[in-house]
Amino acid sequence: MRILVTGATGFTGGHLARSLAAGNDGTRNVQAFVRQADRATDLAAAGIGLRQGDLRDAAAVRAAMAGIDIVYHVAAAYRTAAIRSADYRAINATAVGALVDAAADAGVRRVVHCSTVGVHGDVEHPPADEDAPLRPGDIYQATKLEGERLARDAGARRGIEVTVVRPSGIYGPGDRRLLKLFRGIARGRFPILGRGEIHYHLTYIDDLVEGFRLCGEHPAAANRTYILAGGEVTTLNELVRIVAEVAGVRPPALHLPVWPFWLAGAACEAICAPLGVEPPIYRRRVDFFTKSRAFDIGRARVEIGFAPRIGLREGIGRTLDGYRARGWL
Repeated sequence: MRILVTGATGFTGGHLARSLAAGNDGTRNVQAFVRQADRATDLAAAGIGLRQGDLRDAAAVRAAMAGIDIVYHVAAAYRTAAIRSADYRAINATAVGALVDAAADAGVRRVVHCSTVGVHGDVEHPPADEDAPLRPGDIYQATKLEGERLARDAGARRGIEVTVVRPSGIYGPGDRRLLKLFRGIARGRFPILGRGEIHYHLTYIDDLVEGFRLCGEHPAAANRTYILAGGEVTTLNELVRIVAEVAGVRPPALHLPVWPFWLAGAACEAICAPLGVEPPIYRRRVDFFTKSRAFDIGRARVEIGFAPRIGLREGIGRTLDGYRARGWL
């Protein structure tokens, strides 16, 4: 089985590529599609082949597909001030359809496309399943939803299997997106905006990687969409309490009103975005405290045997240990 992973220099894609290569019993040949080979020396050391190029370079994408059976498309433009709306659309949407077309030309059997549960927006009636309303709340989520549609359209048009994965709240050792949450709680400096009763649903990286593998290899996953998330859902208050307990500190007790921070985020974005500077506070960071995220993983459990194994406390402990080992706490 010849496998190509895009986004392998990132957290999720890197874990996926290394896991597929490490679990290799001689039946998998894992390749990574990377923009800069000099940033992927750890992948090469793990026995992963490197195919270099940019997702927006059609010729490079076509060349990377040669001899491949399964593509795991994890690469994406994530949220930073330096990325323009046109770039989000080019990478998260247009390039996805082109990638599926290139895969079909090369005889690839299946493309597993990584989207996000963010396409559902604020979950009004949790837990949400794959058929819940689609209400993206920002340019990242909107272009990820557009990428899903383009991938499915290209798959149907070209007769290639496309499976869409919507992960929730990815975390684990080495992750930086939730580092501020963990570090703030561990240092006793994490005020909660609002009441803290919104739902939050984390997914430990090892469980997510296994879910990706199932989406690529299980026959039932062809042309299906799956939410992949952990086995436990908490409120934000409960999550903060558990992180504090595992870290051995007192849980934060300070609750602050949301609206001043939302207004400050809007002002910072208006000032910083035209300058290409990262704002000190975003409205989307404030949304973390106001939007519920709780999901039903029943479809993935029943159809492909997805079964999260890492409990929340264990995953949080591993993540904190990983942060300490890197000197991030």
